[in-house]
Amino acid sequence: MISYIKGPLTAIEEDVIVVEAGGVGMGIHVPLSVLDRLPGIGREVTVYTYFQVREDAMSLYGFLNRQDREMFRQLIGVNGVGPKAALGILSTMTPDDLRMAIVTGDAKAISRAPGIGPKTAQRLILDLKDKVSMEEVLGNLALPSDGGASAALGTIGMGEAAKEAVQALVALGYSNMEANKAVKQVEVTETMTAEDVLKASLRYLSF
Repeated sequence: MISYIKGPLTAIEEDVIVVEAGGVGMGIHVPLSVLDRLPGIGREVTVYTYFQVREDAMSLYGFLNRQDREMFRQLIGVNGVGPKAALGILSTMTPDDLRMAIVTGDAKAISRAPGIGPKTAQRLILDLKDKVSMEEVLGNLALPSDGGASAALGTIGMGEAAKEAVQALVALGYSNMEANKAVKQVEVTETMTAEDVLKASLRYLSF
């Protein structure tokens, strides 16, 4: 199995990039969301790959970190979601946004991807909801930096305040994904209440 490819980026062709490794140009299919994060042509890049072998083709799919590759693997494990559909989903929304949609049951957001209907989106959520946790989704929220027990308590308090703020935003008419994205923008401290987080989150949303 090819775990990753490291070398100079030599070409970008629609949804395929070419990375030179050992004098060979490797064509790698990537989500469109990856293209904006690539270095310039000629610069070194590390691409974490998934190698698929079929009777009629061998294909490489690539991502800029292992977590995104794992998200791709989980997607193609869902009945009715092949590599092309999985790339379409990850081109329409970032892996973090997809995780939000899964844990909040936002099938509408997922079904915006090409080739993904409401039924497939619901099946995807059902299959993957136990593999993605709310704690993982909200893990990028700011945490207290003093360490030790106080940091652990801060994490618990922050999580509860954040969850209540998300629920309040949904009650105001925002989608689950919009609410989660807004809360993630807030620098939450251990002293903030759910109301504080809600007020701060509203600054990142437009009515």
